[in-house]
Amino acid sequence: MKVDSAIAKLLSLDLKSTTVSSSGGVGMSSASTAKITTKLEDGSKKDYFMKTATGSEAEIMFKGEHASLNALHDAVPDLCPASIGQGKLADSPGKSFLVTDFLDLSSRRTGGASAAPSLAAKMAKLHTTPAPVPTGFKKPMFGFPETTCCGDTPQPNDYRESWADFYAENRLRFILNQCIRMHGKEKDLTSLVETTIGKVVPRLIGDDHLNGGKGVTPVVVHGDLWSGNASRGTIGGRGDPQDVVYDPSAAYAHNEYDLGIMKMFGGFGSGFFSEYHKLCPKTEPQNEYDDRIALYELYHHLNHYALFGGGYKSGAIGIMRSLNGRYGHGKTEL
Repeated sequence: MKVDSAIAKLLSLDLKSTTVSSSGGVGMSSASTAKITTKLEDGSKKDYFMKTATGSEAEIMFKGEHASLNALHDAVPDLCPASIGQGKLADSPGKSFLVTDFLDLSSRRTGGASAAPSLAAKMAKLHTTPAPVPTGFKKPMFGFPETTCCGDTPQPNDYRESWADFYAENRLRFILNQCIRMHGKEKDLTSLVETTIGKVVPRLIGDDHLNGGKGVTPVVVHGDLWSGNASRGTIGGRGDPQDVVYDPSAAYAHNEYDLGIMKMFGGFGSGFFSEYHKLCPKTEPQNEYDDRIALYELYHHLNHYALFGGGYKSGAIGIMRSLNGRYGHGKTEL
């Protein structure tokens, strides 16, 4: 497998001492993955991980993943690999690439004791570190500087001051429109989502409601943290295997947003959440915590329905009927 000249330039590779081989990996359904191994001047070897894919969708996805990995890595360096660069291949027109530090994965449940922080501790650190103030703004905002993809769904991340507004418009109403585009307009689904946006969101996660009216501070979230995007591994060949994550779809958001998909598919046990919440306490009011997590899980049911159809619609409807029954009788605010 030949090294593209754009990759060689990005990494300053000596092509005579560099090889490319296939590598297992995850991400967009149409992406190819590879391992780049190069010999350094001191005789040691260095590995990189590369994704390539064709089309404008790949270019959008890789820009978002590049920014997402580095947002997580900047906050918690040993949580995920750093992204080195992304762009268009020079020798294969129409193809885009992403290059990161190589992540050597092993089973999340294997390996002996490690001195490295646990996944719960790393996620708690991520979720208690305020997000950076975006360029052009004077205070923290909810959103992200790039479009990010959750699965193959490109998500709009234009900045908003209000977390409730961001979640209602940039997630729920956006994904409802994706469902309509993929499956046609369905009256029951549309009505439930609109009620959830108009009544449940302001009541449950409104800025004047959370934390006694203080709202929440934007933090970097992974955005797609199901158990298949967490494992044990070594980053860049350094140290012993430790808990790591990958394939993020980041945003500056409410920390509990990440917990929705983590609860949806399971794989993170009670021990994880116990340790996590000792370090990152539940948002007030704590008695509404489970309902907030269900509200955040709703987005992923709708996204999976847009992408795959099937039973994800019934899961979304069940969540909305439950939440609307509790919180959907007040005045519409959004």
